[in-house]
Amino acid sequence: MDKEKKMLRSQFEEDLEKLHNQFYAMGQEVLSQINRTVRAFVTHDRDLAKEVIEQDAEVNEYELKLEKKSFEIIALQQPVSQDLRTVLTVLKAVSDLERMGDHAVSIAEATIRMKGEQRIQAVEEEIKKMGRDVKDFVETTLELYLNGSVDKAYEVATMDEKINHYFENIRDLATEEIRKNPDAIVTGRDYFQVISYLERIGDYAKNICEWVVYFETGKIVEL
Repeated sequence: MDKEKKMLRSQFEEDLEKLHNQFYAMGQEVLSQINRTVRAFVTHDRDLAKEVIEQDAEVNEYELKLEKKSFEIIALQQPVSQDLRTVLTVLKAVSDLERMGDHAVSIAEATIRMKGEQRIQAVEEEIKKMGRDVKDFVETTLELYLNGSVDKAYEVATMDEKINHYFENIRDLATEEIRKNPDAIVTGRDYFQVISYLERIGDYAKNICEWVVYFETGKIVEL
């Protein structure tokens, strides 16, 4: 019986390792989406934007595989305590990653939609910086997921404050530029949408920090 338990435990740990590896691979795919969609937007590259949209199918495929594997583990292994928290953390974090990918697609769609519209260089420079820091936030969050601690989760989550400041500053800058040039109002609308998508990606990255705390402590917190 002990031997059978050890075999089941070994299988469970192997399944968890595969789950973590797939999650990290999905995270890298989403990181690529974020990086490419911001680059497409600020360089007005509609072809690259189309590639980002096509890339979303891979992210969705990862989500389906991870959800299926997680539910299989719960059904077959019937994990309890921290083992169950591990699987639930993956399920929740996968959902956050998928939403990040959706917002990257929305930015790509804005890039395509803005063909021929007036551009405001000062605003786009700030959006480029915001996009870079959002990508760094997500990348740091993925590393936290693999190797982090509760203290580190609290520290990483504070990166969201910088993203929120970008949102407010760019919104104000774009509003001021539109006042100077009312013909840019349509462009401004798209800028507001893009920074909203980036801000939401930051929120989802912070969510993953919260799930790391849950995994380690069993407590649901708001960072």
